[in-house]
Amino acid sequence: MTPSAAQFPAADREQWQRLVAGVLAKSGKQGLDGAAAEAALSTRLEDGLTVLPLYTAGEALPEPGPPGFAPYVRGTRPQGAVLDGWDIRQYHADPDPRRTNEAVLADLENGVTSIWLEVGEFGEFGKHGEHGLAIDALPTVLDGVYLDLAAVVLDAGPDFREAARRLFAVYDERGLPAGSAGAGGNIGADPLGLLARTGSDAQTSELLRSVAELAGDNARNRPGIRTLMVDALVYHNAGATAAQELGSALATAVAYLRELTAAGLSVSAAAAQLEFRFAATADQFLTVAKLRAARLLWARVLQASGSPETAGELRLHAVTSSVMMTERDPWVNMLRTTVACLAAGVGGAQSVTVLPFDAAVGLPDDFARRIARNTQSILLDESHLGRVVDPAGGSWYVEQLTRDVARAAWGWFQEIERAAGMREALASGLVAERIGTAWEKRGKDIARRREPILGVSEFPHLGEERLVRPAAPGPRGGGLPVVRRSEAFEELRARSDAQLAASGTRPRMALIGLGTEAVYSARSSFAANLFQSGGIETVVVPVPVGVDSDTGIDAEALVKALADSGARVACLCSSDAVYAEQAAVVAGVVREAGIGRVSLAGRPGEREEEYRAAGIDEFVYVGCDVLAALRAAYAEIGAS
Repeated sequence: MTPSAAQFPAADREQWQRLVAGVLAKSGKQGLDGAAAEAALSTRLEDGLTVLPLYTAGEALPEPGPPGFAPYVRGTRPQGAVLDGWDIRQYHADPDPRRTNEAVLADLENGVTSIWLEVGEFGEFGKHGEHGLAIDALPTVLDGVYLDLAAVVLDAGPDFREAARRLFAVYDERGLPAGSAGAGGNIGADPLGLLARTGSDAQTSELLRSVAELAGDNARNRPGIRTLMVDALVYHNAGATAAQELGSALATAVAYLRELTAAGLSVSAAAAQLEFRFAATADQFLTVAKLRAARLLWARVLQASGSPETAGELRLHAVTSSVMMTERDPWVNMLRTTVACLAAGVGGAQSVTVLPFDAAVGLPDDFARRIARNTQSILLDESHLGRVVDPAGGSWYVEQLTRDVARAAWGWFQEIERAAGMREALASGLVAERIGTAWEKRGKDIARRREPILGVSEFPHLGEERLVRPAAPGPRGGGLPVVRRSEAFEELRARSDAQLAASGTRPRMALIGLGTEAVYSARSSFAANLFQSGGIETVVVPVPVGVDSDTGIDAEALVKALADSGARVACLCSSDAVYAEQAAVVAGVVREAGIGRVSLAGRPGEREEEYRAAGIDEFVYVGCDVLAALRAAYAEIGAS
């Protein structure tokens, strides 16, 4: 039987490019053909990466190998997550040990398989740690937990040695065999990550010696427990790109390999003491590529170190990004974390943590933790995400993106190595400088809404009822910053809330509609969305028609309407054709009415000088600097 596809002529890339050129020509992009037409549809990413509009089998790529085999791009286990899914790991930072114990038990009874505890400084029992739980509270927190089934992962900062001692005492008191106690757990020691967080190098040498001793002891006596966490979240949370996050983690891991092997461990034994932690974002394909690239790069490092077989033991822990979480409209965070969790699973993470949707507000409540754990359970049990080994494998796009990310990350890793390694790169400020530059560039895209934030920079809800949560323990600061995409917009929203609380009204802008509603509504809706993203309430003021007026508008009625609106700033909204006829005149009337700042929705084109001479201060349009426009409006409103 002849396949139905054989009845059609074969299509080639040149034919597709000609069709693309035709579509682009209709959209106003003339004179593009062939490769130029295809390039016009490409998307630029961070790290100098480019996403093409079409990928085919013609793209030459190295063979990724089958799952479970070198170079482990497709996973470290031949069976993937088919048999047992992935480890659902819940994060806890509430400094109250009894509340945390209740939360931990509820999580473990409802699908969670391991717990991650933020532990503060060592203190007397019952006292709260500055950055989380007090170390002496661990027995209370773990009361009732089946420690032979549930792994425990700690994050104790500089106190990892004391935290390990107290955790091991709990295992011993429970009578758990050394080989099974804490299987899959991790002490979470990360001296270089601590240096990145705090900026203090005073303890680093001592901590590196201590971690080497502890890793050697664990390798001999507690083979089920890893000692070190190569936590790349500190770089991601400072605004690092995917390649910077990967390269920084790789340089950190290499530094730890050197310390552990110098202390007497073999490369294989040293590698077995490491676990990697990466961020998973709502950019699902980039997250998938990043996790696959992490395995590829680690295999390359271990191959160069003489222990390629150890690469198959790589442990990846993915955590949904805190950078993408918002305080405003936090319910949307559920969607972001669902996509990020899906990407982590597809990318082959063995452990996944979904941050609760209210994580940016404070300590999560029971409902938020429930949604976080059930997000993973649904993807595993109802969506059957784990039933296919490496579901992204074979996608020409994903395979190419994996190699591109790996190449960029390797370049950053080599630069760190040339700077004498991760410790020196942190101490000299190289890492902070490069990440800061990347975040500054990304911040410009956020300000211009080229990277939109739903519920914050796009489609804000000024009347939302804000969530109230207890404050979470503060991070260890002093080193790399901790950023969130929505912070700048949320600062302006907080300013609006303060004015509402003090005066009963929010800052207000008049959207002056020129012409009929059908003409001005599109741009007035655009302007309303733009200014409300900064907490500025908008009110539409149609321009009254003046039958007996030379200008065609009723200037007196417009002045009265503006006074009634209570606005101190205004934005003209209409079509380009109506602007040409009325914008200059209306702007003059608006200025005479006492409005201190006048904007126009749309690009001015050749009339910019004319409009500015008439009193229009700025132009807002798709791709403009929204934050600059909002701050300028607040400067005028505040001056009033």
